[in-house]
Amino acid sequence: MGWIFLVCAGIFEVVGVTGLNLILRNKNVFSFAVFVLGLGSSFTFLSLAMQTLPMGTAYAIWTGIGTVGSGLVGILFYGESKSIARIIFMAMVLSAAIGLKLIS
Repeated sequence: MGWIFLVCAGIFEVVGVTGLNLILRNKNVFSFAVFVLGLGSSFTFLSLAMQTLPMGTAYAIWTGIGTVGSGLVGILFYGESKSIARIIFMAMVLSAAIGLKLIS
């Protein structure tokens, strides 16, 4: 169950970061709600995941999902750079998170 909570935490991390981007573009109640609910849910699910998963592994996977997910949202919806270097570095973050799972 911890891994399900961790994936949910990562997804809500992406939602929270997207909310932050929305705030930067348009300061309204909806943007702030997306930001607060996204990050609040993310931390809640992360704390639930850490009840059964090692802290280092949970944090690394959570940040990896957040980093790669936010990068993909930026590329797909906000016209951010699609450079090969950016894609390679996101793949490196993802492979490091998978490596941590494999050795823990």
